[in-house]
Amino acid sequence: MEFNVKKLASDAGVFFSRAMQFTEEKLGQAEKTELDAHFENLLARADCTKNWTEKILRQTEVLLQPNPSARVEEFLYEKLDRKVPSRVTNGELLAQYMTEAANDFGPGTPYGKTLIKVGETQRRLGAAEREFIRSASISFLTPLRNFLEGDWRTISKERRILQNRRLDLDACKARLKKAKAAEAKAAAEHELRLTQTDFDRQAEVTRLLLEGISSTHVNHLRCLHEFVESQTNYYAQCYQFMLDLQKQLGRFSGTFVGNAESASPAAATSPPAVAAATLPAVPTIPVVPTIVGVPNTVAEGVLNPNEVKPPASGTRRARVLYDYEAADSTELALLADEMITVYSLPGMDPDWLIGERGNQKGKVPVTYLELLS
Repeated sequence: MEFNVKKLASDAGVFFSRAMQFTEEKLGQAEKTELDAHFENLLARADCTKNWTEKILRQTEVLLQPNPSARVEEFLYEKLDRKVPSRVTNGELLAQYMTEAANDFGPGTPYGKTLIKVGETQRRLGAAEREFIRSASISFLTPLRNFLEGDWRTISKERRILQNRRLDLDACKARLKKAKAAEAKAAAEHELRLTQTDFDRQAEVTRLLLEGISSTHVNHLRCLHEFVESQTNYYAQCYQFMLDLQKQLGRFSGTFVGNAESASPAAATSPPAVAAATLPAVPTIPVVPTIVGVPNTVAEGVLNPNEVKPPASGTRRARVLYDYEAADSTELALLADEMITVYSLPGMDPDWLIGERGNQKGKVPVTYLELLS
């Protein structure tokens, strides 16, 4: 390999001159060319943008993937320019375990049925989470990374070049002041004009790049809106999935409670005095008394709302918390924030009440109500 000795010596001389100028500036022994206030503001704004972008990027990565080992793995795949393998979400893994447990316990048992329903909802939640992570990565994380790894690197490179041009300019100014002979002054003035031209040209290039930070903010603002939209859709899906699950569990809770009571003799023999002493007082729902000769429709498993008579006294008012769609003719459809009258029947599932609204009557789930005194 051939070396250009003259160029090597010239580069070494320039490096030494810059190092001397920088050291003397730090010691206060040399003058320094100051940039104008607008340029300094652009530099400060760019540094602020870079620092906050890094923090937001890192924390968003933690939000989307809390597992640090998984983040390191994804980082390595990205650097190797390879596709990140699909990873099962926690919700999907929980759904798998619940389904396997249901098959082991018996899918026809109350517990098995509930495990299957909850597991299916967890699977849907996991799929929604996977889609949210994918969407957020494309619309938000990728633009932030592109700025840090592309635009900011270019800005940093041009800023370093500008710093070197400034050191060269100030070193030329110092040599001009020290020159005494006319020939030396003429050479120093010529060199100063050249370095001043290089500095001005580089300052303009750097200024244009720094002013482009405003466009970066506009782009990141658009990406932030897309991130919020993805997050809103994700949480809306999760809310709807849980509402659906709540309705399904509410309809089958009577069967589960009945089976649990019949399968647990200990529950029937537990002293009621102990339970009363350990639990706080809870307002009770009036119960329609059992009348001899009148069939108990709840105990028989068939509820005809037209045959149900409300108690003479003690009914309660309740405010509906959420909309509820009646599953059949025995249930009463509800609208959020409306007021209805409620009471219970002997042997009725504690998760359900009889609700009345005008001439309409039917079963309503307790979880959808706020009982008023």
